Order: sequence, then structure tokens, then C-alpha cells
Amino acid sequence: MEFTIKTVIKAKPEQVYNAWLDSNSHSVMTGGEAVCSTKMGASFTAWDGYIEGTNLALVPNETIIQSWRTSEFSTNEEDSQIEITLTKVNEGTELALTHTNLPENGEHYKKGWEDHYFTPMKTYFS
Repeated sequence: MEFTIKTVIKAKPEQVYNAWLDSNSHSVMTGGEAVCSTKMGASFTAWDGYIEGTNLALVPNETIIQSWRTSEFSTNEEDSQIEITLTKVNEGTELALTHTNLPENGEHYKKGWEDHYFTPMKTYFS
């Protein structure tokens, strides 16, 4: 299962990129503790350890690709993958998030991204 969702954040692409990959900013932005890194191959956790993964590809201020799983994934399920694309627009930054390789019951993660990332990010950057 996979999906793509988009939103516009009132911030520059580099601000969104840096906040996503900075432990303190990510934690404040989402309301859950995060340990992040700007290094390729580095692991990360978010939402108090509910989410974990690895940085697979980083193009500064443009693209973040990470392996991604939650504590709800069973041990025999592969990691899913998120690709975040940041595009400068008049209103700030369009953030497109493509989430792939989800379990068949992964539709609820779409609402999770909206409620626990996009909405708080808009507040954080307002």
C-alpha cells in the first residue's frame, strides 16, 4: 500500500528540511521526542520512539528519503519508506510526502501524517 499527500508550510524549504532533521526542532514541531541526524545512513526515532528508521537519501533543502516503521509493525513486516519533497512556492514550501511499502492496513497512517505532522508543522512555522 502507498499514498502521497501534500501541504503548504509557511516557511522556506531549508527551514522545513533543517527542522525535520534536527532532534530539538523535530521534537518541538511534532510534540513527541525525536532523535534525528543530517547524516546519510544514520538512524532516527520520532514520537517518543513510536517511529524509527534510517536516512536513505538526503538532498539538502529538497529531498529526504527514510526507511520508516512504527512499533505497530510486526517483526516479519519490512520497513516502509517515506520520500519528502520540498518545493518553493509563493506561500512558502509545498511538502509532498510519499509513503510506500506500507502494510495492507496502513491507510490510517495518512491521517497520522495530517494530524501529527502537517497540522503541528503549520503551527510551528506560523
